[in-house]
Amino acid sequence: MSPTRETAQGGRRLVIVESPAKAKTIKGYLGPGYVVEASVGHIRDLPNGAAEVPEKYTGEVRRLGVDVEHDFQPIYVVNADKKAQVRKLKEQLAESDELFLATDEDREGEAIAWHLLEVLKPKVPVHRMVFHEITKDAIQQAVANPRELNKRMVDAQETRRILDRLYGYEVSPVLWKKVMPRLSAGRVQSVATRLVVERERERIAFRSAEYWDLTGTFGTGRAGDPSDPSTLTARLASVDGRRVAQGRDFGPDGRLKSDQVLHLDEASARSLAAALAETRFSVRSVESKPYRRSPYAPFRTTTLQQEASRKLGFGAKATMQIAQKLYENGFITYMRTDSTTLSDTAVAAARAQVTQLYGADYLPAAPRTYAGKVKNAQEAHEAIRPSGDRFRTPAETGLTGDQFRLYELIWKRTVASQMKDAVGNSVTVRIAGRSADGRDAEFSASGKTITFHGFMKAYVEGADDPNAELDDRERRLPQVAEGDALTAEEITADGHATKPPARYTEASLVKELEEREIGRPSTYASILGTILERGYVFKKGTALVPSFLSFAVVNLLEKHFGRLVDYDFTARMEDDLDRIARGEAQAVPWLKRFYFGEGTGSGTGGAADAGNGDGDHLGGLKELVTDLGAIDAREISSFPVGNGIVLRVGRYGPYIERGVKDEEGHQRADVPDDLAPDELSPEYAEELLARPSGDFELGTDPATGHTIVAKDGRYGPYVTEILPEGTPKTGKNAVKPRTASLFKSMSVDTVTLEDALRLMSLPRVVGTDAEGVEITAQNGRYGPYLKKGTDSRSLGSEEQLFTITLDEALAIYAQPKQRGRAAAKPPLKELGNDPVSERPVVVKDGRFGPYVTDGETNATLRSGDSVETITPERGFELLAEKRAKGPAKKTAKKAPAKKTAAKKTTAKKTAAKKTAAAKTTASKATATKKTAAKKTTAEKTAAAKAASSGASDE
Repeated sequence: MSPTRETAQGGRRLVIVESPAKAKTIKGYLGPGYVVEASVGHIRDLPNGAAEVPEKYTGEVRRLGVDVEHDFQPIYVVNADKKAQVRKLKEQLAESDELFLATDEDREGEAIAWHLLEVLKPKVPVHRMVFHEITKDAIQQAVANPRELNKRMVDAQETRRILDRLYGYEVSPVLWKKVMPRLSAGRVQSVATRLVVERERERIAFRSAEYWDLTGTFGTGRAGDPSDPSTLTARLASVDGRRVAQGRDFGPDGRLKSDQVLHLDEASARSLAAALAETRFSVRSVESKPYRRSPYAPFRTTTLQQEASRKLGFGAKATMQIAQKLYENGFITYMRTDSTTLSDTAVAAARAQVTQLYGADYLPAAPRTYAGKVKNAQEAHEAIRPSGDRFRTPAETGLTGDQFRLYELIWKRTVASQMKDAVGNSVTVRIAGRSADGRDAEFSASGKTITFHGFMKAYVEGADDPNAELDDRERRLPQVAEGDALTAEEITADGHATKPPARYTEASLVKELEEREIGRPSTYASILGTILERGYVFKKGTALVPSFLSFAVVNLLEKHFGRLVDYDFTARMEDDLDRIARGEAQAVPWLKRFYFGEGTGSGTGGAADAGNGDGDHLGGLKELVTDLGAIDAREISSFPVGNGIVLRVGRYGPYIERGVKDEEGHQRADVPDDLAPDELSPEYAEELLARPSGDFELGTDPATGHTIVAKDGRYGPYVTEILPEGTPKTGKNAVKPRTASLFKSMSVDTVTLEDALRLMSLPRVVGTDAEGVEITAQNGRYGPYLKKGTDSRSLGSEEQLFTITLDEALAIYAQPKQRGRAAAKPPLKELGNDPVSERPVVVKDGRFGPYVTDGETNATLRSGDSVETITPERGFELLAEKRAKGPAKKTAKKAPAKKTAAKKTTAKKTAAKKTAAAKTTASKATATKKTAAKKTTAEKTAAAKAASSGASDE
């Protein structure tokens, strides 16, 4: 029986999902008897600050939002921006006969459903409705087969939320006191930051090694064709049986790991090449092995993020935002999953498309199954795949842009997972010859031929290393046999240098976190977003570069909270949380041990030791954050560079200094914010210190006798006056020095005393209008302008600030005020055509700083980006992330107070009179229509958050 007919007999049903987009799609599959509303993510959570905590709570409970003394009872509050939505849901529930909670089928979704129950307090039957794809069949099956709320999953999610709150709210204030205000610590974000910092430390400590080898081009003497080339290229493998050293043979200190290999320098390599010039070579051996490659498993959350990064240039956050839209609109199954399993329906759909698109020869006799590799995989649903029992090809979807590209990636991977193996042969040929001085030289060449491409016809996985060879690349060698003579057409000596370990990309960091079993796959995108937004990490191209600030933060955490950023400790915490989810451990005792340490609820003497020592992995957090006397803030934020130079992380950014402040010989210089830590060598530090300090004395102000100087500040060049010693700097009588920014046409080394005094004389009184209102010329954040009362008008140039006359100013004010935009500025840089929109991408200077645009989409440059260093790939990635977020949400206009009052009065009168049932029904229907047409501001503001509703605060 269809849901619509059941409803007609059974009354009105309210279905609650997380997002408005999801509600709209589901409504289309259910019919008129169902009302589908969105909670717009979480409706209730721990308070964001003490102001949100009810008055009855005081002390630590008010600060933390958790009552640690009473079994870690959380204090939940309805979010301020959700109160209107909760009111709306209660109104809809009051008119309904049944409630279906249709939030996502994972811990986060289960927790949202539980919070809805707690807040709405329904008096009608409640059902938990779950599905992993939004198709008509799946939705109708979910309605017909509801289940009970899984309280165990709710408890596990609540424990995780409380743990993350205690960690963040107790450790972050330590960072504020000892490093810098407004920093944050998190159970997984701090560990992720540490991984990036440790990789940079390895790069700083790395010492490059030089090594040489030979490359030979050998001819068979035959004409050759595509299947049997006439030449092959081989590298020198050994000399007199001793293997020639390659990059892998050197350690990070630049030294050989073993003396068993032969290290060729330039002289010996060139000498050997000359000695082999007249040598006769022959094939010493040919080794052939069968080659077989099986298809990759269907996507789960992390593998989708990694592959979208490699192939499409999407960040993890952009990938999840695009996937969320595809899921909500019914194109793919749920995108937060640890599973690589496909349902029987999906396997049948994939196999049907293999036959249809590639032929029966590409279809294996039996369906392929994939075992999950993720420990403690929590999700019960499938891998990420196209939705439905018949997969739509990308061309059939009608999708465009980034959504099309991501759907195509998922579709290809899913279909390929049900195809035959690729098979072929791999061949190794060894070529030998004796040099003029009697040494035996052996060269080696490897080849690969694919005789049946199998799944590779549909899909080949990308690689993190841009120089890596992809699976479907063939290398054909000539058909030779042992003993065949070969002619050396050319032998060259090649020099190489070992490279430091590559920095993490978003894809490789996600992979590393998952392999270490740290955090949950569904949270990785939000964690990466957090460490980028906090300034702990910035991007150079696709590489993640740690800031000097992150070095200070990680230094503090490692020295004083070692266990909290220990990789094994964090992974074991994840295991413990999974044990709680399975019912094998209790949440409250576990939280007590984590927060208070062993024993009772008031920290024990060994708790701090447990936090950093080798004892039990659950130490006492409370005691760790209480005793901060041992933390030397200056030492934590100081790092030796060399030559007596020290880098320090100050409250206003990183700087280097040598010597003691206020003593002779002291030097100090700011460090560029976008400098990668491994680039701060002693030589570069000396260069920074040798640069002019930026303080240029311009002369004395004849009016005040104060010295005027020009400085190059962190926010640009400016001029200021030096006040006499003893001038009060604080308190009621404090005197601030006059300061003014330089014009764009000026520079620190060319500005004159006259220029400086003119600049500091601003704002300039131009005159008064007919009504006696003063007109002034001022230089503001967005350029020069005139001001008359509250009426401002832009000026065409900075020089006009000094030259504009009263008549000219009055003429400007006589013109109607321009409401349109000013003339467009020329682009600062061109990046080429965007791969999605195929439109030219440029960097422009906007009101809020530089941004990239393709004429349709604008994306502001991040703190780690600059006009000079931004690459085309980075520009395209910023645009992709902006497109994934969708257009900016417009705030709904509030109805006039008069009308609101009138509506309330009417509603009261209607309630008082208790009109007939028919009128009441009509009134309700009208109210529902108005509500649908006129969404509340709260709903629209929060809609953008729905995409991240599955991510916890880690």
